[in-house]
Amino acid sequence: MVAGTTCLLTTAAGADVSGSTVDGLFVDDCRHLSRLVLRVSGADLRVLRSDPGVTTYAPGTARHEDPPYLLVRRRRVTPGRLAESLELTSFAGTPQTVEVGYEVAADFADQFELRSARTFDKSDAVRDTAAGRDRLVYSYARRGFARTTTVRAAPPAGLTPDGVRWTAVLPPRGTVTLELTVSASPAAGPLVARDDLARCVRQGLADLDALRMPAPGVPGAVVPAAGAPWFLTVFGRDSLLTSLFALSHRPELAAGTLRVLAATQGRTDDESRVEQPGKVIHELRHGELATTGEVPYARYYGSVDATPLFLMLLAAHHEVTGDEAPARSLEPAARAAVGWMLGPGGLAAGYLRYRTDRPGLVHHCWKDSADSIVFRDGAPAAGPIAVAEAQGYAYRALLGAARLAARVWSDPAWSAELTAAAAGLRDRFAADFRLPDGFVALALDGSGAAVDAAASNAGHVLWCGLLDDEWAGTVADRLAGDDFFSGWGLRTLAAGQVPYHPLSYHRGGVWPHDTAIAVAGLAAAGRRAEAARIADGLLAAASYGDGRLPEVMTGLGRERGGGPVPYPHSCSPQAWAAAAPLLLLDI
Repeated sequence: MVAGTTCLLTTAAGADVSGSTVDGLFVDDCRHLSRLVLRVSGADLRVLRSDPGVTTYAPGTARHEDPPYLLVRRRRVTPGRLAESLELTSFAGTPQTVEVGYEVAADFADQFELRSARTFDKSDAVRDTAAGRDRLVYSYARRGFARTTTVRAAPPAGLTPDGVRWTAVLPPRGTVTLELTVSASPAAGPLVARDDLARCVRQGLADLDALRMPAPGVPGAVVPAAGAPWFLTVFGRDSLLTSLFALSHRPELAAGTLRVLAATQGRTDDESRVEQPGKVIHELRHGELATTGEVPYARYYGSVDATPLFLMLLAAHHEVTGDEAPARSLEPAARAAVGWMLGPGGLAAGYLRYRTDRPGLVHHCWKDSADSIVFRDGAPAAGPIAVAEAQGYAYRALLGAARLAARVWSDPAWSAELTAAAAGLRDRFAADFRLPDGFVALALDGSGAAVDAAASNAGHVLWCGLLDDEWAGTVADRLAGDDFFSGWGLRTLAAGQVPYHPLSYHRGGVWPHDTAIAVAGLAAAGRRAEAARIADGLLAAASYGDGRLPEVMTGLGRERGGGPVPYPHSCSPQAWAAAAPLLLLDI
């Protein structure tokens, strides 16, 4: 199969790339795949028919034994890209669990190297393989020549340096489709200048260490306090996002945060503190007014997003550390959290929503000031409200819980249910949250109307992978515009709209953690140049604070001269701002 300078050569019978000197995925004379071998556990696959782009298999059976399923492998080659789909159709009357995967390798051999009898000394080559949350990346560099091969799987799969593995649950006489894409490109290089980022990372880690606090009621656990001086306590959302950003550097924060939030998880319905069974707490307070009940925050559950973030962190902790113990011990808490998400007040009714007439905060999202969720003309949105980013978190939470159900909790049927729920949410979101101009609505109000203010929440949705490729590209291009980018970071509300105010906490201020999430989303959408430009602005802002990023800056533009203008009530140090450079480091 040929497309421009891209060529795929496979074995004659099985359509695999075997690793011989005559097959592979070649782009511009470089072999970006040297092995791509389909494996199905417990089955010796038999090729029934092989045509260009389509191969049909059945598991080997005895002469008079009917095969339990059929597998059709389809592939398409475009410039720099290979796309494969595996369609498994069951003929059984009961569910089947089938382990499906690929052995993968990339040797980056040159065409002349493969065709020649000459031996080339490539001992000075630098090779690396990284298995991340959603991709497997092989990289190669030698004497100024650099290439990468990126492998992605959908639905999410187990990724290791040696390949990809799904646990597919085939419904009775139903069909499951698995997809693999392989992209070849010159090596992207670091997103931002490493010296500047290293300084910011060092300061961020020092701030996180200073903000470590013992976990109340959970001996031996530590959690990141949200920020000084106003928020030196446990905040569900803040602690979870901070721990997620810092997972590769301070995994003990994630372990402690998960234990504390499981211990304080909602057990009953209590309107006075917005508690519900399975819901993850928003805030713990120990002062006089909280203790006497004069404010509702002693144990307050006014957060729509802490629960999906809990599941996101639990799945990420297992994926990054390989430690199954937390996932096993917290399975009951995870199941309760999923129950809350899928319950009648949640995704069962379409979306995660919150009422705006309950005790405490008006808004239960990260933009929790009373005037934060508004239409483009400045009109406030009435509840119950479904904010965009909470749906993105829910999508990732369902997929993460599905992976744990398949790999740790030995419940493939539940894994399939959660995967299907995530797919349904993705479809609904595309129908309801897409604005006429192609951007993502800030929220849906109580009547189901799209709240059309152009807001940075779309960056969180992009980061969560909730959008298809075309829509993601449109959103990424819009986020990179100058009405969003102040020169220091992304404004929470794009300039030029009626409700925009550069000194507003959530209607124009710049939050480093919010910007870092958007940068990660832009990079995932393939907009690395735009992502690097915004990340450079954030690091430039940190240089005015000796490498420290504040909780929030004003939205006043960099073109004014001088440094970023501080927000008057910003916390410093603040946990998710301190952790933001760690997210940039991992992009």
